[in-house]
Amino acid sequence: QVQLVESGGGLVQTGGSLRLSCAASGRTFSGYTMGWFRQAPGKEREFVAAIRWSGIFTYYADSMKGRFTISRDNAKNTMYLQMNSLKPEDTAVYYCAADPQSSSWYMRRYEYDYWGQGTQVTVSS
Repeated sequence: QVQLVESGGGLVQTGGSLRLSCAASGRTFSGYTMGWFRQAPGKEREFVAAIRWSGIFTYYADSMKGRFTISRDNAKNTMYLQMNSLKPEDTAVYYCAADPQSSSWYMRRYEYDYWGQGTQVTVSS
């Protein structure tokens, strides 16, 4: 089992920045693809970004490209999401997730076996 714990959420004004962290414990997440998803009230959980084990290959939803940066520190078993130029529509609960099989379908939430409890991000206008 892998336990994931997100942190770093909060309230920020439009145009501000936040850095989310996702700490993994339990089994090593060596080789895992890691992802960030978010869910706004009344909406489905949507893909934000994903990163392969090497850290070289990263993927983003179109609306996040250029504003969000995903990264990981395997030595610390931690993944990050740097969010800049935040907008009110970015308001959501942000979840980190781990995919042990490193599926090609990194944007599909059903490919991920482990999930954190989520951290709230609120962007005020």
